[in-house]
Amino acid sequence: MLRITTLVENSQGEHLGLVHEHGLCFHIENGEDRLLFDTGQSDALVRNAARLRIDLGDVRHVVLSHGHYDHSGGLRPLVASGVSEFTVVTGQGFFSEKYGERGAAHEYLGNDFDAGWLAGSGIRHVTLDEPLRELVPGVYALTDFPRIHPDETVNPRFKLRVDGGFVPDTFADEVMLVVDTPKGLVAVLGCSHPGMKNMLDAAVERLGKSVHAVIGGTHLVEASPESLDLTVEYLRRKAIPVIGVSHCTGAAAMDRLKVFGGSYYHNRTGTALVVD
Repeated sequence: MLRITTLVENSQGEHLGLVHEHGLCFHIENGEDRLLFDTGQSDALVRNAARLRIDLGDVRHVVLSHGHYDHSGGLRPLVASGVSEFTVVTGQGFFSEKYGERGAAHEYLGNDFDAGWLAGSGIRHVTLDEPLRELVPGVYALTDFPRIHPDETVNPRFKLRVDGGFVPDTFADEVMLVVDTPKGLVAVLGCSHPGMKNMLDAAVERLGKSVHAVIGGTHLVEASPESLDLTVEYLRRKAIPVIGVSHCTGAAAMDRLKVFGGSYYHNRTGTALVVD
């Protein structure tokens, strides 16, 4: 059985005792294996896990989708809570200095730790050097996504600081997690900066199965009306049975996704997806 619990998301769910914040963190139980995908931005994942009776001490892999604070900021609090017997998995360039451009100013959006802190804390770290890696049986980390849908472009406000200057961030570090289930692939997304359609197509091509469910962030909040139309049509054409996206998806896009009826749900803090 696969169970994915949303420990952190922007929105408050039905459990009013949980802490919600801008960010994402998923706890994944697949048979005997336990993983985290992203960590939110604070200690909210630790507090919420305790209230949901989830033992984070069983987690053996922490996969970080990309180097933005709202996906990696909970790692320090997780280690401070006494949990550290895991391997951190990141993409190439995860520790690059990431910024958001605001007119003539730049705001730091990156991590609050580096590879040195991981090593000093005794935490194992793996940087993906291949487009597909099986972390535990049936659970795969994917990166290096072909950009085949021309409407899926990265907002030019996202920058990397390199050699004293700023260059566009192409999010080469972006990682998605895919769980192979008897019903099909379950795709877990962080922010989908390379494009949700590009990422889902890569999963299908590399694993040779259709997508049963997609959850997480899609960054459709910045999609043009035309791109949003193409995305809705793509999801309709692929006939994905479960669509549980939120975080950076945006209110307008989530409102459009209601056209899928019971297939769509607003994935909130405390929501669990169970696939038998």
